[in-house]
Amino acid sequence: MTKLGIQRPLFEDGEGEEIWIEGNSLYPDSKILLTVSNAAGEKSVLITPETIVPSNPRMFVQAPPERVVTKKQLRQRKVKRGISYLGYALSAVLITFSVLSASGFVKARIVLTGSMEPTIKPGDIVLLAPTPRTQPKLGDVVAYTARKFDGSPVGTFTHRIIGGNPQDGFIVKGDANPSPDVQKPRLVDISGVVFFVLPFIGKFLTPKMLIILVPLVIGLWLVIDTLRGD
Repeated sequence: MTKLGIQRPLFEDGEGEEIWIEGNSLYPDSKILLTVSNAAGEKSVLITPETIVPSNPRMFVQAPPERVVTKKQLRQRKVKRGISYLGYALSAVLITFSVLSASGFVKARIVLTGSMEPTIKPGDIVLLAPTPRTQPKLGDVVAYTARKFDGSPVGTFTHRIIGGNPQDGFIVKGDANPSPDVQKPRLVDISGVVFFVLPFIGKFLTPKMLIILVPLVIGLWLVIDTLRGD
C-alpha cells in the first residue's frame, strides 16, 4: 500500500506487538480498513496508498459477532443483563401487587403523621393484609378506624397492638407516641394488618394512582427493553 521499499508500522503505540505494511497499491483510490482485536482492546487503521490513519471501524462496517470481545464490553454486558433481570423481577412484584390490590387481597394506604417513627415515616405507603382473613395479634401494626363517642368515623390510624384482645378491644399505640390511644378498636374496626412498607413513595402518589401507574410504567419499560434487544 505504501511506496515501494518503505515499511511503516500500522500502530504507533504497539506496546511490543508490531505490525508493518510494505508495497504499492494497484489502484490509487484503494482503501483498506484493518482492525485488530484481543482481550486487551481493539485498534483500527484506515490504509490508503498515501496515508495510514487511526480510525474507528464502527464508522465504516459492523463488527462480526465472532470477533474477540474486550473485558470492558464483557462488564457492560453483565451490568446490562443484571439491570434487565432486576427490572423483570421488580415488574413481576409490582404487577402482582397491582392485581392483588385491584382484587381486594391487599390494601394500601399512605401514612400522614410521624406517630409510628422510626418504623413508619410520613409519606410511606403501608400494605395491609385485610381482616378477617388475617387475624391481628400482639405486636402487629394495624390500620383501624377511629370513632367518636356516637360511633361516627373520624379517620384511619396505623398503630401497633400492645395489649387487649378481639372481644374487649385491642390496646394500640404509635411507636413515637408517649401513651396508648384512647379508643380500643375491636376486630370490626381493624381494616388490615401491615405486612410491608414502601418508603417515601406516598409523597408523590396516592394508592389509586399507584395501582394505575405501576402497570403502565412496567408495560412501557418492557416494550422499550424488547425493542432495544440484548
